[in-house]
Order: sequence, then C-alpha cells, then structure tokens
Amino acid sequence: MTDAVAKEEAAPVNWTVLMLGFAGMVIGQFMAILDIQIVAASLSQIQAGIGASADEISWIQTAYLIPEVVMIPLSGFLSRLWGTQKVFLASCLGFLVTSVAVGLSSSIEMMIFFRAIQGFVGGAMIPTVFAVAFTAFPPEKRVTASVIMGLIVTLAPTIGPTLGGHLTEWLSWRWLFFINVFPGLLVLFLVGRYANFDKGDMSLAKGFDWIGLALMAVFLMCLQFILEEGAKEDWFANDLILLLTVVVAITGPVFVWRSLTSSNPIVELRAFTNRNFVVGVIMTFIVGAALFGGSFLMPLFLSRVRDYSAAEVGTTMIVSGLSMFAVGPFVGRLVRKVDARILMFTGFMMAAWGMWDARYVTGDWGFWEFAGVQAMRGAGVMIAMIASQQVTMITLPPHMVKNASGLVNLSRNVGGAMGLALLNTSLTENSARHMVELTSAVDQTNTQMRQMIDAMAQRFADSVDPHASALKAVSGMFQKEATTLAFGDAFALLAVACAFAAFVTLLSRPAKPGGAQPPSEVH
Repeated sequence: MTDAVAKEEAAPVNWTVLMLGFAGMVIGQFMAILDIQIVAASLSQIQAGIGASADEISWIQTAYLIPEVVMIPLSGFLSRLWGTQKVFLASCLGFLVTSVAVGLSSSIEMMIFFRAIQGFVGGAMIPTVFAVAFTAFPPEKRVTASVIMGLIVTLAPTIGPTLGGHLTEWLSWRWLFFINVFPGLLVLFLVGRYANFDKGDMSLAKGFDWIGLALMAVFLMCLQFILEEGAKEDWFANDLILLLTVVVAITGPVFVWRSLTSSNPIVELRAFTNRNFVVGVIMTFIVGAALFGGSFLMPLFLSRVRDYSAAEVGTTMIVSGLSMFAVGPFVGRLVRKVDARILMFTGFMMAAWGMWDARYVTGDWGFWEFAGVQAMRGAGVMIAMIASQQVTMITLPPHMVKNASGLVNLSRNVGGAMGLALLNTSLTENSARHMVELTSAVDQTNTQMRQMIDAMAQRFADSVDPHASALKAVSGMFQKEATTLAFGDAFALLAVACAFAAFVTLLSRPAKPGGAQPPSEVH
C-alpha cells in the first residue's frame, strides 16, 4: 500500500459531505429503477397517444431493459476508468435529456429509440450507488447505507405503477417522463458538489477489451430479450427466440472465457472465486424474482380478476412498501449483532410463508386478504436483501467492489426478468389446464349446470340469442375461476423459490460487518 493511499485512509470522513453526495446518488438510483415500472399502469394511454399497436407498445418496457443490462456490469469498469462522480453525472444528464425526448415522442419508433438510450445511460446510476456504500463509507456506517439502498430498491418498483397511474390521470402520460427533470436537477447539484468519492485511472483505457464488450452486449441483450418476449412468443416455437437462445449459448461461455483470460477485462469475474460472493449473487437473483414477481402478480390479479383501477391497486399494494419501511431500521441494527446468515434464512422463510398463504387466493380477495401476505413478503424481502448485501460484499478485497457491485445488480435484474418470464408462462399454462379441468368436470348434461344455464338465459332474454349469451357468461365464470387458481399456483411457485433460497444461505461463511478490509481503491 502506498503512502498516499495510507494518508487517504487515515483522513477523517466528513459525514455531512458524504451523506449529501450519497443522497444525491440514491435519488438518481431511485429514478432509474422507478422508470422501469412507472409506465406499467399507463400503457394503454401511451398507446392511444402515439398511435401504436398492442404488440408495439410492449417495447416501451423492453427497449429500456435490454440496453440497461449491458450498462449495469459495464459501469464498474467506467467508474474505475473515470471515477464514480463523472460516470454518475454523465449518466444522470443523459437520463434527463432522453427522458424529455421520450416524453416529447410523437411516434412509437421515436419513443423506442430514446427509451433504449434512456435505459442504457441510466443503467450506470444503479450499481455505482451500491459500490459507493462499500468503498466510501467507513465499516461501521455501511449497514446504514445498505438499509437506505434496500428501501430504494424495494420501494421504487412497488410504487411505480401506482405513481404512474395517478400522474397519467392528473396530468398526462408524458409526465411519466417529464417528472424526472425536477429530481434529476437536484441529483446533478448534489453529486457534482459533494460526491467526489474517488479518482479514475485513465491508464485502464489502454488495451480496452472491445471484443469482450461486444460479447457481453450480445449475450446480455439476447438473454434479456428471450426473458422479456419468450412467454408471449411461446418460447422455442418462435424461430427468433430459438435463434437467440443459440446465440446466448455460444456468446455466454466465450464471454466468460474472454473475461478470465484478458489482462484488462470489461467485467472482473474473479469475484466468483469468493464463496460468499457466489452465495450472495444467488440470493440476490432470488430476491429479484421475489421482489419483481410479487409486485407483478398482485397488481395483475387485482386488475384482471377484481377489475380494480390503478388507484385501487396502489392502495392495496401500499402495505408492502410500509412493511419494508417499518423493518428497515430494525434490520440495520440486527445485522450488526446477529449472524447475517440467520437473517437471510429468516427473511427468505418469511417471504416464502407470505407467498405460500397466497396460494389459497380466491376471486374475493382484496385489501385485507392481501395485507398479511404483503406484510410478510415485504418484511422478508427487506431482511433478506440487507443481510445478503453484507454477506456478498463484506469479504471482497476493495479493488473488486466496483465490478462486483455491477454483477450483484445484474443478478437482481436478471432474476427479476427470469422470475417474470416463469410466472407469465405459469399463468398461461395453468390457466388453460384449470379451464380444461373445470369444464370437463361439469358438462351441459349435468342437471345443476343445465338449470344454471337456463336461469342465465332468462336474464339475457332481450338478447339476439339468450342461450348463446348464457353459455358465454358461464364460460366467463369458468375462465375467471381458472385464472384465480393459476394465480394461486404462481404464488406457490414463488414460495418454493424463496424457501429454496433460505437453505442456500446456509452455504455461506460467517462474516462480521466490521471485518471488511479498508475501503480504499487500489490500482
């Protein structure tokens, strides 16, 4: 260690400056994560506003997510090259400009183009915050930073659809993107003034691994496309999905080989030689599936089965966010005193318990029925997330933290995408299976069934064909019940995944928060 580095470590930390800079980065991270989900409740309004088809409008989400997964691991290298502050400022400025451009879009092609750039440049704001928490903060304050990050990562996707629905209702769908300008300007000020946490090393630009970058980009973008579009395209029955799967199977291993053999790799994969890091990445992957999966299933059930409006869905979903906020400070204290493995196990089991209870969901479930489920899931995910952050990063040497933070955040995003893909497939296949089971169990020769159809035909006596209208209504009742049963199966699937994760946590080694190496950046 050089004398300069030693002096830097010995210098006292200005807590106020550190927190102001970190607060600016956290707000930026919140914007970047929020923008993934904020359009979810307003796709129909956007579709009408720009004259897009139903197939095209889904690309507003996909175009953001596919480039983002490339920037998330790349941001670690860029932070080491230019310094965290410069990377974050460039990312935030690009995010603001493209947010305005997306909001001003007059066609679907224009919107998809700017949305893709927005996702790419904004992706750097997510993992850099994670790295700062473990490099700029003194060991005794890192848990506090982890709690703050945990609240942001979990809160943003939870409130995104609700906030988006209200903004569209009060103003217009364009404000889903214009709203980024106001907090974004605050971010630029705080980060530009207070977030000078480290210096870059321009010597890393020599021998830049362009081949590795190309392999990583192709591998991650194809993988994300498969996960996003696979369920809608019937997976390998679609030629494009099949082709991209072959591309992923080739570029993935080649990228790993390139990263391990290159003298200056884009992504430092040697962090995977650390046992706790491997376990932590698996945990984060499943946290992503539980977080995004739960935030996907419940609103979808409430809108599809209960016909709830965006505001009603938001009111029901708020329990999850409140439970996360309630347990966050307590987890921050516990993780300083209790073995993080115990907390991870407890958190995942709580999330599994909540999801398992939801397997009994019925068409009458609303706010109070979901309250207990959300409280258990929300608290469990928060506990598991904060504890897993400690286990994942605490035993890594400081020079690996920036790259490792990108890999951790990538695992959460890919876990969320894979979780949504599996849940979508589960809902589609199980709905069809339950529909067959219900209709085969009761046919029109059944006396009770015939009586019900006759009674409903009388209600549709004014229609052109009362009997056909009655059959359609009965079919709708069966379809609703089959869909409800499929949602129960999906909740159970998430519960099993969380329970599996709980036992994987036992493979990690104990690590004390105060036992990390000094947060210096060594080049």
